[in-house]
Amino acid sequence: MTRTTPRDDAGRTERPTMVERQDEGAGRLTGLREAIEQGRTALGIELGSTRIKACLVGPDNAPLASGSHDWENQLVDGVWTYSLDAVWSGLQASVTALLADVERQYGVRPSTVGAIGVSAMMHGYLAFDEADELLVPFRTWRNTSTERAATELTGLLGHNIPLRWSVAHLYQAILDDEPHVAQVRHFTTLAGYVHWRLTGQQVLGVGDASGMFPIDPATKDYDQRMLAQLDELVGGRGPGRGVADLLPRVLPAGADAGALTADGAALLDPTGTLLPGIPLCPPEGDAGTGMVATNSVAPRTGNVSAGTSIFAMVVLEKPLERVHEELDLVTTPAGDLVAMVHCNNGASELGAWAELFGQFAAALGRPAEPGAVFEALLRSALDGDADGGGLLAYNYLSGEPITGLEAGRPLFTRTPDSRLTLGNFARTQVYSVFGTLSLGMRVLAEEQVELDTMFAHGGLFKTEGVAQRLLAAALGAPVAVGRTAGEGGAWGIAVLAAYRASARGAAAPEQGLGSYLGAEVFSDAALDVVEPDAEDVAGFSAFLERYSAGLAIERAAVETLPTRDTTQEAAR
Repeated sequence: MTRTTPRDDAGRTERPTMVERQDEGAGRLTGLREAIEQGRTALGIELGSTRIKACLVGPDNAPLASGSHDWENQLVDGVWTYSLDAVWSGLQASVTALLADVERQYGVRPSTVGAIGVSAMMHGYLAFDEADELLVPFRTWRNTSTERAATELTGLLGHNIPLRWSVAHLYQAILDDEPHVAQVRHFTTLAGYVHWRLTGQQVLGVGDASGMFPIDPATKDYDQRMLAQLDELVGGRGPGRGVADLLPRVLPAGADAGALTADGAALLDPTGTLLPGIPLCPPEGDAGTGMVATNSVAPRTGNVSAGTSIFAMVVLEKPLERVHEELDLVTTPAGDLVAMVHCNNGASELGAWAELFGQFAAALGRPAEPGAVFEALLRSALDGDADGGGLLAYNYLSGEPITGLEAGRPLFTRTPDSRLTLGNFARTQVYSVFGTLSLGMRVLAEEQVELDTMFAHGGLFKTEGVAQRLLAAALGAPVAVGRTAGEGGAWGIAVLAAYRASARGAAAPEQGLGSYLGAEVFSDAALDVVEPDAEDVAGFSAFLERYSAGLAIERAAVETLPTRDTTQEAAR
């Protein structure tokens, strides 16, 4: 909120006294406590790849409190998955931590909020039978075993179906004659599953739904022509009913998506603090919450979200001229068409190196907090040569469809004449986070897609001026970061929950999502915009040329180095 500083009769600035500042702080705290007690808040929960985070926002949509829980996927029988027990224990831990944070800061433990929103990793496959029992372990977006299905569906539908899309997982199971297929009665994403268990409603926000099956931009619902084509292709090999009957119902942002049931309240908060009856907004995917968190839901806007994966979302002014395997066509939470460049591998490998350096510091008798180690490593990237000194790194912990790799092996390599310094090492690791993304963005440039500014968010951008500057070099475009850049999708889905609450019981808010964000959330937002530096751009270009040529090393590593099954390790 913009403040005007009062002045005296002579025009001099009147500075508030210490007592006035204390009174102002006490008044604000009292106002926030009342808002919490009265439920004039919104709660957002996002299940990310490595962390489940809960975020509570106040009447002005500013974050009030948060709670989180770390978790990791497992490679079980060759499938990347999370157990449903881990979903609920992690979700409960994050909500418990949030409630404790609220009580610590404001002296009150909330029993209700204005609305709740659930977001999670997009895509993947959670299939259930007639009794609502999970048929096979959750198959996440990270699995790349659906190449045949994705290829056939892309050719049939004339619409790119990436490997991680939910329909690709279903059709691959049909192609593989998996016994569970005949028993499937509904399937959904992780956000859709959690929302269903909390409300009893099998629904999905249109943005998340667009990563299950193609959306018709005219109807903002599943494409009926493509559904009919798929049903004809499947014939008698499928579950015995049309695919449309298996999919969750599609809802736009702000629509009525049900309310927290008694069973749902017990799942969310076993202590019984949160009461049933709280409305929920449509569940969304992490791509949609990223668009909301960066106010990039209008044409010619875009955002980059960096976490375990990294992806760019660009809102289109018109459909693309042709199908591109490097691009997903998804939608904003309001249903507008978006081109998505999704890379399976993001900042996890950078985080692993930071952890190693932290262990080294501890071995020297100088232990440091993980966050401090990560920031120090990240900042050292600015001391490196523009091209990373001739070093080369791949952050591929899993397969990467854009570069044609079904599996991944994280690698760091160099030539004898390269310059191995901490700065060059750090810059090369950051460049590797953006490498595959840059290759995918070239396709949008070829389609002459116009982009005014790219917004960035995620923990990688908490350290000011580093990842933002190097991303601008990788994209060759200005990159903006706001004060909420580190809040990520949990704040984004909390804002979508607040948007639902603004409907005040109606089927949907009167104000459109874009207008709401502009007027109620970002009207006074402070943005830091970094223009591409010419030397950095040239340096990244040299790195990317080296990166593309060195992919043969990555492919050889995949072929010769086996991975370990985490289930077998746990058993030992």
